[in-house]
Amino acid sequence: MHNSHDPKVLPVRDGVSPSCVVLPSQGQGLLIDFLCERLPAVGRDDWMRRMVAGEVVSEQGHKAGPHALFTPGLRYYYYRELAAEPAIPFEAEVIYRDEHLLVADKPHFLPVVPAGQYLQNTLLVRLKREFDLPELSPIHRIDRDTAGLVVFSVQRATRGIYQGLFRDRAIHKVYEAVAPYRADLAFPREHASRMEESGHFFRMHEVAGVPNSRTAMEIIEHNRQWARYRLLPVSGKRHQLRVHMAALGLPLKGDAFYPVVNDPEPGDYSNPLQLLARSLAFDDPLTGLPREFISRRSLQALPVSA
Repeated sequence: MHNSHDPKVLPVRDGVSPSCVVLPSQGQGLLIDFLCERLPAVGRDDWMRRMVAGEVVSEQGHKAGPHALFTPGLRYYYYRELAAEPAIPFEAEVIYRDEHLLVADKPHFLPVVPAGQYLQNTLLVRLKREFDLPELSPIHRIDRDTAGLVVFSVQRATRGIYQGLFRDRAIHKVYEAVAPYRADLAFPREHASRMEESGHFFRMHEVAGVPNSRTAMEIIEHNRQWARYRLLPVSGKRHQLRVHMAALGLPLKGDAFYPVVNDPEPGDYSNPLQLLARSLAFDDPLTGLPREFISRRSLQALPVSA
């Protein structure tokens, strides 16, 4: 399932692009039977309702009714829906926008793209709806728990050019974090390790082997117990900054996943992860001009030492 789509088949609806399912090269029977088996989160009655409403459409633009037959290899488009979705009572701020790029300053707790229980309450869908930008697409992502800058491509025609900046690591990214202070650790320092998925569906961990992740670390300020760090990721592994800091015995304040999982209850916004995507700088591949964007958000003040 993915979200690349032909807008002529099904348009963006309320900020949500249609999802796509590709039928296997072998199979027979009714399309609805396959959909119920492949996408069981949507009940049979719900698929029936969508088909009657003309909301399951083939790549040729044909609406599939409840009696449509399974056609091997064909793509079908449909809208993802959620019966109930947690509200996220925090708003992003758009700090830059032109015909190619949109830069948003994201709050803690707001997911960048639809996943799991979040659809309308995601940065991407909110921005698509607010600015009527059906081709809007993030060219990188930050965690739901992280605040700060996210860069979006406004139009498909130039998306690949800007995606290349992140792929080629041609973007200078600076993060800030609040974590414990350890007088026995010298800064500035660089931390390099090999990171892989841990088997737990979203967590990463360090393993022996050739490093595939690297972070430069500096201290901005500190007291006896806590410090504000400047973190510069040289690579872009999932949860990299959180894993690297935890590996040094410096887990980020408010981190619900590292070193141990302690996921807060839905709606508990009392202890946000103290990680901020502070700035992004790069040479614009279209104009050659240098660009820098700086978040207007800030992390909490350092806790006062006892």
